[in-house]
Amino acid sequence: MADRGCLAEAEAAGESPALVLGVNPILGWRERLRAGLAGTGASLWFVAGLGLLYALRIPLRLCENLAAGTSSLISGLIFIFEWWYFHKHGTSFIEQVSVSHLRPLMGGTEHSISEPGSPSRNRESETSRQNLSECKVWRNPLNLFRGAEYRRYTWVTGKEPLTYYDMNLSAQDHQTFFTCDTDFLRPSDTVMQKAWRERNPPARIKAAYQALELNNDCATAYVLLAEEEATTIVDAERLFKQALKAGETIYRRSQQCQHQSPQHEAQLRRDTNVLVYIKRRLAMCARKLGRIREAVKIMRDLMKEFPPLTMLNIHENLLESLLELQAYADVQAVLAKYDDISLLKSAAICYTAALLKTRTVSDKFSPETASKRGLSTAEINAVEAIHRAVEFNPHVPKYLLEMKSLILPPEHILKRGDSEAIAYAFSHLQHWKRIEGALNLLQCTWEGTFRMIPYPLEKGHLFHPYPSCTETADRELLPPFHHVSVYPKRELPLFIHFTAGFCSSTAMIAILTHQFPEIMGIFVKAVLGLWRPQPWASSGFQENTQDLKSEDLGLSSD
Repeated sequence: MADRGCLAEAEAAGESPALVLGVNPILGWRERLRAGLAGTGASLWFVAGLGLLYALRIPLRLCENLAAGTSSLISGLIFIFEWWYFHKHGTSFIEQVSVSHLRPLMGGTEHSISEPGSPSRNRESETSRQNLSECKVWRNPLNLFRGAEYRRYTWVTGKEPLTYYDMNLSAQDHQTFFTCDTDFLRPSDTVMQKAWRERNPPARIKAAYQALELNNDCATAYVLLAEEEATTIVDAERLFKQALKAGETIYRRSQQCQHQSPQHEAQLRRDTNVLVYIKRRLAMCARKLGRIREAVKIMRDLMKEFPPLTMLNIHENLLESLLELQAYADVQAVLAKYDDISLLKSAAICYTAALLKTRTVSDKFSPETASKRGLSTAEINAVEAIHRAVEFNPHVPKYLLEMKSLILPPEHILKRGDSEAIAYAFSHLQHWKRIEGALNLLQCTWEGTFRMIPYPLEKGHLFHPYPSCTETADRELLPPFHHVSVYPKRELPLFIHFTAGFCSSTAMIAILTHQFPEIMGIFVKAVLGLWRPQPWASSGFQENTQDLKSEDLGLSSD
């Protein structure tokens, strides 16, 4: 009943039911069950192990033999911890401690000491900068509204779609965009500066109303109410329009005073950020309410009026709206500007480029026909574009092909990570479904990318090697009920399997020998007797064979 009520409310507000729930109705319960089992698997095994030890404490006389088996117990605990640490962090704890702490003490880093201007030092600094940029968290340009979408999801499912880490990053963004050093000059801005730092949503909403009581034209107060208090997109749009009216007035005043002092320049930058944010969110409201051409116009005007603010990635919002209009020529024009080698890539850029090339051949593509006659030039271009997109973010195809169920996207994403894949597929899955045969071509070709990059963490084909830090960052950005996609799949090394078998068998033999020495002694003698050659056995066997041959030939021994 709660689900139906939420769907009806969403339709009345002009929203898509899938946008509110954000889950796959077919695979959702399976994924939830798998995630629950994966989360409780370690605890169940631990409890089962403790129960088994408690049940066998009397026949194995564990209390009496604890002192005698202290070394075996410690070895087992070390092995269990090593196995858990590898599964959680993807690396060996002993190896990490050896490399990080023991190696410097033993003088293993002398060869790495170089002068500041040496080429090796430059390469190391370049590599560190590259790793830092790869693991940088970006604001999701298609993030949803907290009150109208994220909170309604919590009402229906009882789950929190946003993590504390994600919301903390949003709080830092709000303080960066919406505050400046001159806030103490206006009491309403001082109140809002404290409001953005509040962790409790009701306290932030209360502070916004206090700021409006002090100044009815406080644009940031309307922004906070539109984001967190409004329960529908219609209410959010109404509040953003009030914020726009107040923001434009403040922005014009700041323009007139920008050259008076550095503080006024900082205030102008703050007011510019507020105005751009309001217009962008108004465009997203129009897009969600079906007024797509209006949304496209607002976005184009923003990109013309404020070209330096490319960090907001408004062109990704524009791409999604143009795809909804099926204006593929305009989409290609936007890609020609932003799909440049000197600009940062994203899943939206790479997969939209692949979608446009797939669109030209997908309706007539057949794997059987292609295997017989070969691929045409257009099909080769489409397949190469898919391989390029999959190399950039290998997590996206599983969501587009509905091999994994979708959740609501987070407010921040990690490029090339699972969080970016969720954000892209959540908004663009419908565009792939609209083009006939696009998902079929993707399904037939996307796994071929991995044959070109057998070692993605060491060397890439068209991009840098795949960063190894995505799993840790995605686990902080995505809710705990989501099963994070990991690439590449890490398997336990052979030495861990060998160590596990050797330690387990040695411990078992030691326990059995200590508890049943006579039986184990007989068993060992029997095993050694099977391996030890018997001198009488070979001669006896020869005499028997000679007698058998004589009898078979009808000869006597005389």
